[in-house]
Order: sequence, then structure tokens, then C-alpha cells
Amino acid sequence: MVRKPLLIACLAAMIGLAGCSGSHPGAADETAGTTDAFTPGAPLAASFTDAQLSGMKGIAENEYLQLFVDDQTGAIAVRDKRSGDIWHSNPPDRDQDPIASGVNKDLLSAQLKLDYYNRFGQLQSINTYTDSVAHKQIAFEPIPDGVRVTWQFGTAERTAADLPLMLSEARFKELSGKLDRTGQRALTIAYKKDPDKPVYVRNDSALSGLQLARTFKAFEDAGYTEEDLQQDTEELGFTQEKPEARIFLAAIEYTLDGDNLLVNVPVADIRYPEGFPVGEVSVLSFFGAGGQDDRGSIFVPDGSGALIHFNNGKTMVPAYRQTVYGTDLTMERTEDAIREQAVRLPVFGIIREGESAFLAIIEQGASVASINADVAGRLNSYNYVYPSFQMINKDEVTLQADDQHRTLPKFQERPVRTDFTIRYAFLSGREASYAGMAQYYQQYLERTGGLPRRQTDRETDGETDMPFYLQLIGSIDKKKHVVGIPYRALEPLTTFEQAKTIIRRLQERGVHRINLKYAGWFNGGLDHSVPERIAVDRAVGGSRGLREFTAFVREQGISFFPDVAVVMAHSGKSFRESKDAARTLRGVPAAIYPLDPALGRRDVGRSPSYVVSPRLVGSYVEGMLDGIAAYETGGISLRDLADRLNSDYRKRRTIDRAESESISVRALQRIHEADLDIMAEGGNAYALPYVTDITNAPLASSGFKIEDETIPFYQMVIRGYIDYTGAPFNLSHYPNERQYVLRCLEYGSGVSFTWIHEPNYKVKDTDHHDLYAVHYALWMDKAADIYREVNEVLKDVRHERIVAHEKLDEGVFKTVYESGMSVIVNYNGHPVTAEGRTIEAESYVTGGERS
Repeated sequence: MVRKPLLIACLAAMIGLAGCSGSHPGAADETAGTTDAFTPGAPLAASFTDAQLSGMKGIAENEYLQLFVDDQTGAIAVRDKRSGDIWHSNPPDRDQDPIASGVNKDLLSAQLKLDYYNRFGQLQSINTYTDSVAHKQIAFEPIPDGVRVTWQFGTAERTAADLPLMLSEARFKELSGKLDRTGQRALTIAYKKDPDKPVYVRNDSALSGLQLARTFKAFEDAGYTEEDLQQDTEELGFTQEKPEARIFLAAIEYTLDGDNLLVNVPVADIRYPEGFPVGEVSVLSFFGAGGQDDRGSIFVPDGSGALIHFNNGKTMVPAYRQTVYGTDLTMERTEDAIREQAVRLPVFGIIREGESAFLAIIEQGASVASINADVAGRLNSYNYVYPSFQMINKDEVTLQADDQHRTLPKFQERPVRTDFTIRYAFLSGREASYAGMAQYYQQYLERTGGLPRRQTDRETDGETDMPFYLQLIGSIDKKKHVVGIPYRALEPLTTFEQAKTIIRRLQERGVHRINLKYAGWFNGGLDHSVPERIAVDRAVGGSRGLREFTAFVREQGISFFPDVAVVMAHSGKSFRESKDAARTLRGVPAAIYPLDPALGRRDVGRSPSYVVSPRLVGSYVEGMLDGIAAYETGGISLRDLADRLNSDYRKRRTIDRAESESISVRALQRIHEADLDIMAEGGNAYALPYVTDITNAPLASSGFKIEDETIPFYQMVIRGYIDYTGAPFNLSHYPNERQYVLRCLEYGSGVSFTWIHEPNYKVKDTDHHDLYAVHYALWMDKAADIYREVNEVLKDVRHERIVAHEKLDEGVFKTVYESGMSVIVNYNGHPVTAEGRTIEAESYVTGGERS
């Protein structure tokens, strides 16, 4: 009796928590009729054939590519007419794979994999080979320049669960008496006598194939009815629910677009039964996969970029998986503290050494995508990379009553509102490298408006010095005491007047090209309240001080970027967490606690920040623009708008991550239209067209164990269009300044520091433990020396793109800029010889000539 209230509550809650009713796209009422027999449609007609692709039909062609389809398995192949290279969706020799078995063997022949949840939140998977092709449930439809392939997953065929669970002795004898010998034998095999009770129990292990069909025929011949089943369940006290047919539908559209293959998965065409929502969709997992005898690399967009070499033997470490644009903070658990470089660009690819390469660009669905990669030897004999897309998210809710608790699943109310589209570009010859990939993606972004217009020396009045990125912290919130009574007040760390002093001292040391980010200047310091209005803090100089400071930096030729956080609320003033915070799937405001660096996890004992609902971002941006206009700063620093992308799972007002991306883009457009230069933290791809500078740009990968090399792919895409710098040197993990200088030269980056005017002890006993070495006087001379050395090399290529990069030896890398000037850096603690030149320990040499 104690258990009944909780059990009833759990059952009621499951109905409310499921979050996937029949009114949602893809749910059961929209798929009425999917349990009917699947109709494959008319056979696919071949427009041409190729002897190298026997068994495949050519169905689309243009001046660059040919598209082939195997209408028995759904596999496709693309032939590049320029190079003769052929790219397969599935390994052509997969049947001979000595490693893969079971479902892993089947997946080698699949083009889609759907991971779905049952009512208890348990994850199960289906794929186009095991659950569709094996049942001949695949259909093809010609479309302009391509083909559409549709699959039905699962069948509506009856199973053993459609037969009565038990039969009484009387019922068993009654049925047997109505059957011939074949029917009686079928019934005897299908039901076994319970040795302890006068009943016959269904023998599920024997009920498959021909035996299952004979048993159904026996029940039909004996005239067994629904009324008989109801009578048996009441008499024997068992329940018999009619099993729900788990029928799913999905489609892929393949289209040739110039020299690219477009692969589109329409979300509206992914249909699933009510109660079995599709969580994740994996697309073309083995497109272009390399085998055990192939040489090449997988390119993944981890941070600045990384390579995973084919067959590197790293099968005992985790496979690669990262979410594009970093973690959605509404899905982050309280204790989580992810320490890795974010994926800033929605791209991936494969390089066949000395032969060819493909670059994949996620055009739709990047905000809900993850990139996955693995090497041969773990699950199969192939090296592969592919995207997966989160269609419906799941979390868990715990109910408690009378010292008992039950954990129930809570699903996103509806699927994401975006299709999943990937563009595959094929490269050959010298372009078949990560440098070629970067150049292709750069040209793609240029063509589609994904980058700002290029800067030139002429447009900057001949200014060729590299920017020196300086962040100053104005004030922070700190607990203070008066006669033993605690109170909170702003602690000024760098006033406007003190900022002038720091700038003058930098200029005295020859640093004149300063890009200044000033944080902690309004609405309560560094952890300011939301910017629906702007009030300059008196602790740093007030409104008058800001006007005077703006006039000062303009006179000095300094680019000024007051810093503002938009998508995170760091202070409760003017922010109602119950109404204004984004909600998690558990229905609570999304709170993010400060990181405890000693424990490497979040400290729930301290005050949290809250994720702002995306619906408020537009109004906050308008308030910020109105408030800052009078100061004529000329620029703005965005702490999080180009760095963070979050959902809001508020009941009946869900904003998924794809919609959140659109909101962020509109906000960036609005700021850009206000004629402000934008300095942005992080630099996700959707922000690139609007920014002039990026701080904390990735100058490394996460260094996952499966990775083999870090590459400057991100820099090779944006350099020449956007100025950038990495983490401030005095707050970074470089072992010494030599390593930092070398990284700036190799990656074409500006120098960056974060300072305060007051002594370091002023941040003690505050929430800003990360500001541990920021007093400017300790760093001034070293910063000037570092800047002079980096600037002396890079000022000659100030606005140039990086056109080539390669690893010459362990710890030795060569970067080539657009004019032909090159830099070879040696990170080793000993001299090396490269390209006939000696490079001293932790040093570099330059070469080439400006054209």
C-alpha cells in the first residue's frame, strides 16, 4: 500500500513528461497508415552506367560529377569527372571486413541510423540496412539533379506478442479439438504446460518464422476471437496489451550542385510512433571511409583543427565526438565542467594521402550537430567521420514520496525546426590537403556571405602593425565589512583614469596599435546585470569618466570595445530567474555555477549565473545599443553572443538551438547595422560575417588522445578577413613566453594580455579566482618585448591569408602567407635542421619574399 501513491504518481507523470504527443511533427497521428504494407514504387531507371561501379545505376550528371545509386541497398557513389576519383557512401569491400560483426557489420551498409527512446527513456537504434533494406522497404524517386530515397524501418508483421500469453487447460483442449494434426502440432510447440499450474504458457523462443505463421493459422482455424482473449485474461489474471507497431519513416535527398554533392535529411519526413521519439540521426557514417591499407587522415574541427591519422592504433582510447558550437548550457548538468576547445566551424573531412580529399560543410542543422570519428580496429576495419543531429533531447526527472524515488524521462516537446543538410566538396591534387580544405571553405564562405569584406593596408591608412589586444577589468563585486558587518560593494580594479596610465606606459614602450577591451564598467561591474539599460559604474569613473576616456582613446588612435554579456545573466538585478531564465528539460531555470579550479568541477556553494532565454536577447541588444550610443565608443565587445548557443525548454514555448542561432544572428546583424565594430569572444561560424576582431580564438585543439596533430585550420579560414588573438598570455598555460611567441607566429595571431591596475591581492576572496596574475606592472615590459618580436615578423603580412601550413618534423612547422613570406618555428628544446636551414631551440626563421 505504501508503494501505490508513488506508483500512481509515476504513471501519471510519465504521461505528462513524455513530451511527445501525437500533435508533434513525426508523431503517430501524422504517420497514420505507416503500418500498411510499404510500397517500394517504380524501379529506378539508369541514365548511364560505369564499369567500375557494377550493380549501380547512374541517375544524375553535370559537368563535374556523376551520381550512382544501388537500388538494392540504397548505397550511393559519386564520381569526380575531373580527377576520376570515386567516393562511396559505404565501403565497397565491407562484406570482407574481418573485424565487424553483428550490428556493426550491418551498419557498414547503412546510410542512416536513428537512435530513439522508449517510454522509459532507454535508447535503442535502427538503421536503414537492418530494419529497412533487409525487409525490401526502400523506395526511390527521381528529383531534379538527383534522387530521393525513402525507408520504412520495421514492419507491421505480427509477432509472438500478438498471441495470448496463457491458455487454460480447458481452452487448450477446446482449440486442439477444432484443429487438424498440423494445427495441433503447431499449438503444442507454441505453448508449454506449466508444471505447477493448470495453464499453458506461450513458448516465445519457438515462435518465429514458419512456426509463428503456423500458430497464427491454428488460432484462425480454431476461430479464436478477441472476446475469447478477454475471457482468458480475466480468468487467468494476466494483462495482454496489443503491441504497438514500431514503424519509422525517413528519407534522404541526394542532389548534385555544381562540383558538390548536397545531402539533405528533411526533418518533417522523419516519422515515428507516439511514445518512441527519435533522439539522434546519424548520416552517412562511412562516406569516403579509408581502409586498413589506406594512408590518410581524418580532419575534425576541434578548436583550431586536428588530424586523426588512419590506422593510428588508438583503439583503447575514446572515439572522437564533439558538439558543434560547444555545449548547450540548458543541457549541462550542475556538476559538469567541460574543459575542451569548442568546435567553432561546422566542417569535417577525409584526406587520402597523395590522392584526393573531401570537405563536408554542415549547411543546415549545425547548431544541433555533433562530429563523430574513429579509426580502424575498434568496431570495424575503417577510418571514418560523420555528423549526427540531435532531433529531440531527453533529460530525467526524479519524483519522491515516502522515502522512495522514481526517475522518469522528460523529452523535448517537439523536434527541432531545421533540416539536416551536408555539402560534400571533392578536392584532388595539391588541393587534397587540410590547407586546400581551408582555402575551399574560405572561398565558400566568401561566396555565401559568411565572411566580412577583406581588409587591406590601403583601407587602414597604411597601418601595418599587428594589433596588441589588451583587456582591462574595471571593477568586480566583493564582500566587504564595516565594524564586522558584511556587505557587498564594487571593488575598483582599473578606473578610467588608471586605464589612461596603462595605455600611456604601453605607448612609451613602442606599443601603439592597441585594441582595448574594457570589462566591468557598467551595471555592477564584471558580473553586470542584464543590459536592458546602461548605467556606468561610479566606481570606475561614471558617465563623465567614460566620455572623457572615449575621447582620449579616439585621440590616441586606439580601438575601444566596452565589454557586454548578453546571453548570460551574471547578476540578479533587473533579472527574474523564474521568468527570464531559459528552462531546462526538467523545468527549472538553467543555472551555471562557478568553476572550482581545485576540484575541476562546478561549486554549487557559490552564487550561480543564469542562462538568458533567447527570446530576450533582441530586447537586451536594443537596450545596450540605446545605452551606449551617447558615448560614441565606435565598438563593442560581445562576451558571449558569438560564443554561446543555448535553448529554452519552457513548456509550450520551446526555443530549440537552431531557432536560438537565428536569434543570435539577428542580434549580431542589428549591432552591425548600428555601425559598431564588433570584438567577439570565441567566434562561432554564424558570427563571422559581423565581427572585426575575435578574442580567445582557438589556437590549439583539445588534445584528445585519439588525435595526432593540431592544425591552424580556423586561422587559415579567417585570416585576412578578421583580426584575432588567443587566450591572454598571462592567463594561459604556455610554459614560457617563447612557446607563446612561436604559436603567434605559426598561427598569425595578435598578442593578448589581461590586466588590472590594482595589486593582485584585490581579487582575493572573490568569485574571480581566474584573475590570479593580472597586475599590469608585473607584465608591462615582458608584454612589450613579446609584442615587438611578433609584430616585427607579422606586420609585413598584416592583412594576408595563410595559404599553406605543414609539419616538417616533430615540433617543427612551416606557415606560408599569401605574399610568399614563410615562417618555420621550432618548439623543441634543441636546434633542428629543416629545408636546409638550422632553427635554434624554441626559435624561428623567416623566408620567402613579398610579391
